[in-house]
Amino acid sequence: MTTYLAKRLIQGVIVLVLVSMVCFAMFRFTGDPVVMLAGKDATYEEREQIRVAYGLDRPVYEQYLSFLKGAMQGDFGKSYVSKIDALDTILERFPATFELAVTAMCISFVLGVGLGVIVSISPNGVISRMIMAGSLVGISIPTFLIGILLVMFFSVHLNILPSFGRGDTVQIGFWRTGLLTLSGWQHILLPALTLSGYQLAVLIRLTRAGMRETLSEEYIKTAWAKGLSPAKVILKHALRNVMIPVVTIAGLSFGELIAFSIVTETIFQWPGMGNLLLTSIFETDQPIIVTYIMLAAFIILSINILVDLLYALLNPRIRYE
Repeated sequence: MTTYLAKRLIQGVIVLVLVSMVCFAMFRFTGDPVVMLAGKDATYEEREQIRVAYGLDRPVYEQYLSFLKGAMQGDFGKSYVSKIDALDTILERFPATFELAVTAMCISFVLGVGLGVIVSISPNGVISRMIMAGSLVGISIPTFLIGILLVMFFSVHLNILPSFGRGDTVQIGFWRTGLLTLSGWQHILLPALTLSGYQLAVLIRLTRAGMRETLSEEYIKTAWAKGLSPAKVILKHALRNVMIPVVTIAGLSFGELIAFSIVTETIFQWPGMGNLLLTSIFETDQPIIVTYIMLAAFIILSINILVDLLYALLNPRIRYE
């Protein structure tokens, strides 16, 4: 296990270095940062002073080594717009995005696995056919359209849930949470349902396919013949063997929910990292964009490693040498 974990960590470091190269290229070669820092009306002398002050007059390899050294220390520069440290600006928005992703993942995982099991037990039932039809709709409809429809139904017609914002929050140390207030739960429901729509549909279909195949295995027939209860046969013997691919997809989806919830956060004006990224793209705020990409890569790599470690818990036959 230790050797395997060390190998994965080394691979992760290599991937992060490659991502840093991409970020550096974007940071230096997709536009002159001096124009943003000095302004369009700055004189040539003022621009040259800023170029020297930020080290932009040095050779490219020196600039990259300086960027890599700063990134290893968590220093990605300051926002061109707010003049605040880029990493601090991102981390300030991180709790909102993380809580939204966790809520969406809980909804999609619990409902996806539960409904997938129900459909696999009675595949030809009316309810099962309705669930599968609904999953097809969830896969086919774009996220932004799901969000708009939810707002129209629950906020405009029924007027029972708010359509934007995060609601009341509570500060606990460095973490600002909305999950400890009624207003926070009311505000998070619609964006979480929107964000979980596609993953929910995928998990339903994946669980159904795995359960249908597993329930036809000989050891499941033996378990039925022994007179075991349906709950023990389905949940302990069948579902446990289906959980490895389900956990894999859920883990990958969770990383994507954290890193790429831009559309949902924009629709509901959710004050998270995705909304900040979209604003930074419009304003060409390169330090914020680069910091977001590096943080997203780190989160996705970390989640992938954790998912791999979960395999050994789900299936004792899996051993990492």
